[in-house]
Amino acid sequence: MKIGYRTIKTAVGTPIAISIAQFLGLENHVTAGILTMLCIQPSRKQSVVSAWDRFLASIIASLFSFFFFEIFGYNTIVLGVMLAFFIPTTVMLNVTQGITTSSVIIINLYSAQHIDYPFLFNQFMLIFVGIGVGLLVNLYMPSLDRSLKLKQKELEHYFQVILFEIALYIRNKNMDWDGKELVSAKELLEETLDLAELDRENHLLRSEHTYYEYFVMRRKQFLLLEKMLPLVTKLPNQDGVSEQIADFFEKLSEAVHPGNTAIIYLDELERLREQFLNEELPETQEEFTTRANLFRLLHDIEDYLLIKKRFKKSDSLSFSKRRKKTGQ
Repeated sequence: MKIGYRTIKTAVGTPIAISIAQFLGLENHVTAGILTMLCIQPSRKQSVVSAWDRFLASIIASLFSFFFFEIFGYNTIVLGVMLAFFIPTTVMLNVTQGITTSSVIIINLYSAQHIDYPFLFNQFMLIFVGIGVGLLVNLYMPSLDRSLKLKQKELEHYFQVILFEIALYIRNKNMDWDGKELVSAKELLEETLDLAELDRENHLLRSEHTYYEYFVMRRKQFLLLEKMLPLVTKLPNQDGVSEQIADFFEKLSEAVHPGNTAIIYLDELERLREQFLNEELPETQEEFTTRANLFRLLHDIEDYLLIKKRFKKSDSLSFSKRRKKTGQ
């Protein structure tokens, strides 16, 4: 059985919060531990947002409790009426995450049957200790770089196989491929984007996140690959055009990596497009449809490459400068 980091943090943070509350001589010191348990979140960003929501909601809950209980009395009817006003207030202020936490404070105040300023201060200190410890404990987050790197390599392998199988199909109408890499790539993208988003939320001061942007780029490319497949099946059997397209897909399959070579293939794609434009005009409906499908496919391939070029724009610019210097 694997114990997760959130479990470890909860096991460490809860007794620390209770110990601090006891050391400060606070009543209902166990409340601090409960508040810490509720504040442990999957990422630093979620932890900070959650801490603020819970802190604000708890302060509002204390004020509502003081007003309703001290004026209208300590009974369940007043408690229900107060909640009917309190919950919409948290929704209006967009701090609904704090409802559970503030409910603990409300129950403490209701159980006391009397609220004075020292008791309110005691509740404030419990809130401060419980949420503060939860926030501090949650600042440590394990690095996800290694996991993301492995998933990146796995996804690139799937892309290589998909592109190569497309080339085989165009070349000889190979029907042996079961397409499992398409399913695996789609599932991996969904899983990895969630993981990359979590890692991005752990870097509060970083405006960009390379892995997240990389997997977003690959998802866009994957959607285009799915769009290309029906067009590939409509290409004519053995002819010069199909062979050149097959060669192009095979080259793309060999160039799937984190770096950027899109500009090379965009140049080659433009030469292919010019070559096809110079061919004789179609004479039959079938030839016209085939030619239309061909140019739609070329357009999708171009979009596929442009997505990568935009992702690695700086690499493309430096590559262009090198080409100019070498005269290539």
